[in-house]
Amino acid sequence: MDTRRAIHVEGDRLVDGTGATVLLRGFGLGGWMTMENFITGYPGTEGQLRRALARSMGTEASDAFFDAFLTDFFTEADADHLASLGVNALRVPFSYHHFEDDAAPFRLEEKGFARLDRVVEACASRGIYTILDLHSVPGYQNQNWHSNNPTHWAHFWTHPHFQDRVVHLWEALATRYRDQPWVAGYNPLNEPADASGEVIGPFYARIERAIRAVDPHHTLFLDGNRYSTDFSMFTEVFENTVYTAHDYALPGIAAESEYPGLTRGQHFDRGTVERKFLERTQFMRRTGTPIWLGEFGPLYTGDPERDAGCLRLLRDQLDIYREHGASWSLWTYKDIGTQGVVHAAADSPYLELIAPVLAKKRRLGADSWGGSEKDIRHVLEPIEALFAAEFPDFDPFPWGAKPWVNLLVRHILLAEPLVDEFAGRFRGLGVDQARTLAGSFAFDRCVQRTELADLLRAELQPAPA
Repeated sequence: MDTRRAIHVEGDRLVDGTGATVLLRGFGLGGWMTMENFITGYPGTEGQLRRALARSMGTEASDAFFDAFLTDFFTEADADHLASLGVNALRVPFSYHHFEDDAAPFRLEEKGFARLDRVVEACASRGIYTILDLHSVPGYQNQNWHSNNPTHWAHFWTHPHFQDRVVHLWEALATRYRDQPWVAGYNPLNEPADASGEVIGPFYARIERAIRAVDPHHTLFLDGNRYSTDFSMFTEVFENTVYTAHDYALPGIAAESEYPGLTRGQHFDRGTVERKFLERTQFMRRTGTPIWLGEFGPLYTGDPERDAGCLRLLRDQLDIYREHGASWSLWTYKDIGTQGVVHAAADSPYLELIAPVLAKKRRLGADSWGGSEKDIRHVLEPIEALFAAEFPDFDPFPWGAKPWVNLLVRHILLAEPLVDEFAGRFRGLGVDQARTLAGSFAFDRCVQRTELADLLRAELQPAPA
């Protein structure tokens, strides 16, 4: 391994083999090797989508769609674009199902590693580090759609079998990439949510030992519990480890917001945002370990005034991170127009095909991320009132009663029937049509969010002398 490039922890800094400080600043590649509904437009979970498209299109056309999607979503052209922005890091989320079939646990498949290799090598050739992020695990590590969870139960924490499979996969990943200096490190679990709080600490100790036994050199990036906000399970600081917080600011993710100004009755400005950042990174500053914001970033709604406020918010966050020497990974690089710096064109074959279901999803608020409950308040209000009256002390993990009702009603009850409605748009399409639809995500057919790209270039590229 080229030790000059390899990243490791030295006190509260990340440094390369020469001892120079490295701030990892870039994107998350959300929606690629683990799909998410708001990123590519479908309802529900990736597993539900895959089964529904196979029923609707037939296996051959469905396989062609996903194969083309996985090829076109990130190519050499995308790596060039990242380099042009000045990015030096890409967090690469992936699901276990690319490496292992549930019907054949512990039997790993080469095709998943080959896909990951392609992105790691494309980034490395342009001086871009990658952080490997296991975003979805067997049994689901959290309660939401982005772990491919069709329920609201995270079974990963109650079934040792699922934990054994994740350890086995990480042993294989660490073996494969232990000599790759442009892999900055391993992010073993995205946004874990162990409701008991009793399993995650021992599991992290186990995964740390397993990875270190194979690869003692690469940095670990460990998310806190409760969606990377709670670090109380760490009774000791592991060697060469970064503890990662996610820093979504409310004005950037609320459907209706003003920045600076009021969001949901609370005033937000730069000082408010910095105080929240300091709260979320208190563990790192107390233990003298590096700060890395594994995810953050606003949602864009198309409202010019609100979106301008979101860009002001993002600029303030980047200023704060720079002042505190924090590395970061902006969520997300590419999508259908909600967060990405690159997005599929509105007149692309894919978006034109799914437009009616997208409109219905918005009306029903079926997506958690980027969705709104305003058009179904008449459904939610009596349920919320009933719970307040009958179960006033009900406080379910992780966020309480109101988000729990939203999850069950909007993101499961209403999303599930929408899955087949979405898949019905693809009925009867053949292999060539399937590939054309997936090609809507190819870089040369996408649109750039110019204001965001300009902001990032100004932040990432040094000013001319």
